[in-house]
Amino acid sequence: MSWTGFKKSLNRAGTTVLQKTGQIERTVDREFADEESKYRAFEKECQALQRDSKQFQDAMRAMTTTQARLAETIEIFYGAADRTSDGAMASHAFKSAVEELDSGIQRELDAPYRATVMEPLGKMNAYFPVVNEHIAKRNKKLLDYDAARSKLRKVIEKPSEDPTKLPKAQQEHDEAKEVFELMNDQLITELPQLLDLRIPYFDPSFEAMIRMQCKFAEEGYEKMSAVQRYFADNVRDDYAAGQLDAQVEAVLQEMRELSICGAN
Repeated sequence: MSWTGFKKSLNRAGTTVLQKTGQIERTVDREFADEESKYRAFEKECQALQRDSKQFQDAMRAMTTTQARLAETIEIFYGAADRTSDGAMASHAFKSAVEELDSGIQRELDAPYRATVMEPLGKMNAYFPVVNEHIAKRNKKLLDYDAARSKLRKVIEKPSEDPTKLPKAQQEHDEAKEVFELMNDQLITELPQLLDLRIPYFDPSFEAMIRMQCKFAEEGYEKMSAVQRYFADNVRDDYAAGQLDAQVEAVLQEMRELSICGAN
């Protein structure tokens, strides 16, 4: 930091302290405060959206990877009992189906999801530090303006014998006011424009996310439907009628009767 910059920082820190003690009047711009509040909410939402979208992508990967491990274990169970049974054939078909889903999501969904969802979110969030820098600069210029206004008021209220003090204070006030109002007006005008652009900007990403989820669900349904043919035709009807629950309970009862499961 240069010496000039260091002195400005000290002066602004002093102005802040004097404002807190009520010795210098603080400018309150309700219009800017309202626009900044909306912008901060948008910033927070975008950051949360980027974080949650990444978690969604990771969860999809984790789900298919875990499903593949689950299918491998199920195949081992059925294969150890009877490799020629309908259950063994179904477990093998299930394992093949989920392995295709697992490789498919990495091959067909990962890259498009990054390109259409994650990258646009990343680019949007990359603008916030730039906008925040403009807001911080505007706030610094506001402190300069408040300090110059206070100085001018003191010179007017207590005239000095030095005839150059008033014109100098007036010039510093006018210059500080002009710089502040220029930056303030720019932010008041452009912050709402930035927020208005969020819908057309995110529309393609939202549509792409829905389409990819539909594709994943359709492929999953198609592959799982192929596995169903290895089960008896009455299984679905038995499940709807609650008879499968009864069958499971019957098997559990048989297990309870085993001495190693706690039967007396």
